[in-house]
Amino acid sequence: MKYYIISGEASGDLHASNLMKEISLKDPDAEFRCWGGDLMKEAGGDIVKHYKDLNYMGFWEVIKNIKIILKNLKFCKSDIIEYSPDLLILVDYPGFNMRIAKYVSDFTIPIMYYISPQVWAWKEKRVEQIRHFVTKLFVILPFEKGFYKKHNIDVTYVGHPLLDAVNDFKENKAIPKATFLEKNNLNELPIITLLPGSRKQEIIKKLPVMLAAVEDKRSNYQIVIGGVHLHADLYENYIDNRVKVVFGDTYNLLNYSHVALVTSGTATLETALFNVPQVVCYKSSWFSYQVAKMLVRNIKYISLVNLILDKPSVKELIQNDLNSINLTNELNNILNKESQNIIYKDYADLVSICGGSGASRLTANEMLKTIGF
Repeated sequence: MKYYIISGEASGDLHASNLMKEISLKDPDAEFRCWGGDLMKEAGGDIVKHYKDLNYMGFWEVIKNIKIILKNLKFCKSDIIEYSPDLLILVDYPGFNMRIAKYVSDFTIPIMYYISPQVWAWKEKRVEQIRHFVTKLFVILPFEKGFYKKHNIDVTYVGHPLLDAVNDFKENKAIPKATFLEKNNLNELPIITLLPGSRKQEIIKKLPVMLAAVEDKRSNYQIVIGGVHLHADLYENYIDNRVKVVFGDTYNLLNYSHVALVTSGTATLETALFNVPQVVCYKSSWFSYQVAKMLVRNIKYISLVNLILDKPSVKELIQNDLNSINLTNELNNILNKESQNIIYKDYADLVSICGGSGASRLTANEMLKTIGF
């Protein structure tokens, strides 16, 4: 069968690629036409657009690039109809994907949505759009099933696919610590990892604050940035003989990290699954933050860790609170053994709440069952 899959960021590329692998096991003749990244390409996808050309962070950045976004939407709509897939799979990326769902719903193509738009946080009206435009919705956060039940929408809770991704890495892909250190010219000192994000705007806004916060730790710890090749030139002004960058190998880096300073998003949950104490950092443009404050409702936290646990397990420093003084204080806190033990216990609870393994396999099976394959 022919599958058209749309993902617009790095995390979606990961989850979509694992879903594609599971679909291929059930349907060896599967053909995938995709908007995504390198992982989806490795899983057998024909990449129409790479997510690096689609990913705009914040409301102001979207407005500045609106012509490109509208052009991409127009092309995507016509490309789907021309390809005429047996199944359209939308992975997260709600601003774009919900518009595609609305358009394609006028045709006979089944629409599966994997990883729900965060309608529980903002734009709750999208619940009705999901009801009308999406054939079947697959959710990965435990509280989402209850949210949709309240709106009389039946969804399939599959568990969080990061559990599978991290477990698979630890069991099959992790390299020995000595090899990792030698490969990246690192020493035996404990590692403080900085994950400023994968977008250019994130790196520019957060990396200088993170580096200022670890300034007095450089004698007793290694400072290592989890970098992305796409923005390799951005790190040149920040690295020296006491600050290193590890490109495209975040999981090995987290596997051997002592603590981490992490940009809000999927990386917060990944860091928790590697059992690394963390401080969560968020900062966007002034305009984007003001708009977000007006739109976001009914959520107490921004990190997946705290959202799933429904308590402030890890410290979140948001917008103006994200400064070198506050971040230094919170870093000192997570370097404290007593604080770490509390976080470790919360992380164990987190894994239990997220459920068992097999999210990608269950999703693939249910998608194919729904269309009668």
